[in-house]
Amino acid sequence: MSLRHALLGLLSQGPASGYDLLKTFDISLANVWPATQSQVYAELRHWLTETDPGPPSRRSEMLLRVFFLGELSREQARAYLHRQAEIGEEQIGRLTPVREMISTMDDDLSVYGRLALEWGLRFSALRRDWALWAEKEIDRLPGGEGERAEPETGAGPREETDRT
Repeated sequence: MSLRHALLGLLSQGPASGYDLLKTFDISLANVWPATQSQVYAELRHWLTETDPGPPSRRSEMLLRVFFLGELSREQARAYLHRQAEIGEEQIGRLTPVREMISTMDDDLSVYGRLALEWGLRFSALRRDWALWAEKEIDRLPGGEGERAEPETGAGPREETDRT
């Protein structure tokens, strides 16, 4: 057991600043696990600077579905991709006003919040742009509109031969 575990336990109750954590610590855990302000902030700094968040998750439900879009009609596949583009655009629409609101602020939360916000905006634009591109790629596939394209085998039609 460590201070880290105690802080995680408090954070499991909901988001909190370092100050909030220290106040909660003082009124709840101080009798069983005392901690000073410098210890709490040192632990938070450790998390920020020395803990590797690890590689980004490679799991994507959206891309898993994309992988199997060939099982649908082209119209359904395009509709799915079009919806992904809309989702990206909607996220941009939600984040842009926040960017405008904090653009002139220079406190740490605003400055570093803008960095995270910019990632969200760029990721959303990437999702939108990729989905629009993918929709056009489906249009380039051989086969009729709205139909699934059968895989090409390279061989012509099979002819029946009489083996009598």
